[in-house]
Amino acid sequence: MKNLYLILLSAIVIYFSGCAAGPDFERPEYTGANEFRFDTINEASDTLVNLKWWDLFNDPILDTLIKQSLANNKDVMIAAARIEAARANLGMTKAEQWPSLRYSANAGGGNFGSGYWLNSTSSSFNAYPEMYWEIGFWGKYRRMNESARAALLASEYGMRTVQIGLISAVASTYFSLLEYKKKLEIAQQTYASRDSGMAIIKARFDYGIVAEIDYNQSQIQTAISAAAIPTYERAVAQTESALSILLGTKPDKVITGKALIDQELPGDIPSGLPSQLLRRRPDVLQAEALYEAQNAKIGVAQAMRWPSFNITGLLGYATNDLLAFNAGGLAWAAAGSLTGPLFQFGKNKRRVEIERHNTEAALLEYQNVTLKAFKEVEDALIAVKTYKKQLEAAKIRNDAAINAQMLSAERYDKGQTSYLEVLESERQAFDAQLAYTQTRKELLDAYIALYKALGGGWISPEEEQNKK
Repeated sequence: MKNLYLILLSAIVIYFSGCAAGPDFERPEYTGANEFRFDTINEASDTLVNLKWWDLFNDPILDTLIKQSLANNKDVMIAAARIEAARANLGMTKAEQWPSLRYSANAGGGNFGSGYWLNSTSSSFNAYPEMYWEIGFWGKYRRMNESARAALLASEYGMRTVQIGLISAVASTYFSLLEYKKKLEIAQQTYASRDSGMAIIKARFDYGIVAEIDYNQSQIQTAISAAAIPTYERAVAQTESALSILLGTKPDKVITGKALIDQELPGDIPSGLPSQLLRRRPDVLQAEALYEAQNAKIGVAQAMRWPSFNITGLLGYATNDLLAFNAGGLAWAAAGSLTGPLFQFGKNKRRVEIERHNTEAALLEYQNVTLKAFKEVEDALIAVKTYKKQLEAAKIRNDAAINAQMLSAERYDKGQTSYLEVLESERQAFDAQLAYTQTRKELLDAYIALYKALGGGWISPEEEQNKK
């Protein structure tokens, strides 16, 4: 009969421990469109998840810088530390559902106790391990574990978000450095050309061949190109410092590879379906995990409205004579208690409401993240499409302006045109070269933004190894 009671009690404990209060998590379903507005690729693909997209630019220096940043960047290290903290929190939460064991030992003696003098001197000693266990009725600890697991997953997705953002920032900053280096080169070449031209104009002015205004206009254009040189020198240095911080090092000179103009442009990008985006972008997955973690807290709050059952027990040795250990013997005690809220002016009910509203906010945050994700993809798709057209026009302008500059110089030397035409051709050629360089950099940035928006492009070395 006694065994029957134990079996019945165990069954009750297991039953109530398995029943978790609060709503079970349901993953939000995608109900939007099946294609992006500006996606020109008809074939859906999910290859971006594993694709190291920066390899498409075929610049080994860029690849090295990205690897260095992933190893040394402080933001990545912070994210990694947060993962370890979340993992430790999960382990601590799991431990809460099991009995807590501790030990205690006491020894003492004297003729005074409880505020009174005693007629005789007494002493005592006891030592025992003690167990305390709050049985997880109503699934409180199950929900706590569920929340902790989801929080750990969210921190891992958070690190992935940091990594993808870092890769994009390194690539974009690297191309900015190449852009400023190219613009510095253009400014230096333009200054050298204008400075030599100004020397010729000055000689002609000194011999009375040309008017003074021609010499003054030549001075102005030379000074403009001279002022552009320190501007781009400053931009190069500041960009190198920014890139160094991303690499996790002190600001220093950064070695670059191929020039900006020589960087290869990626081909058509298989962007996939919008629904795939929700399973690919780590920030979307992070928001979903945070929503799941918060949803589980509703069950924890609801379980706190119901009674809790606690078991305590000890088994050890005790004696009433500190100097005579053989006068003691085995000591044990066991107790169970049932405690629960009775009337707390709606505090526990409000606690559940708080978690419900927080869960609603987490769901809205998830939906907001997904909307922003779709917007970023659409913006990047249209940017790639339009910057391609803009670059074609900029290339035509650049080539025509350089040729017009050469023709104007020849016409002026032959006395067939005024110096104003030469000045205007030089100005247009200078502006066209800078504009072409900037447009090419903006197109590269558009590709980077698209890959970042699609959420692919980086898997850890461990994941790569597992796929082999």
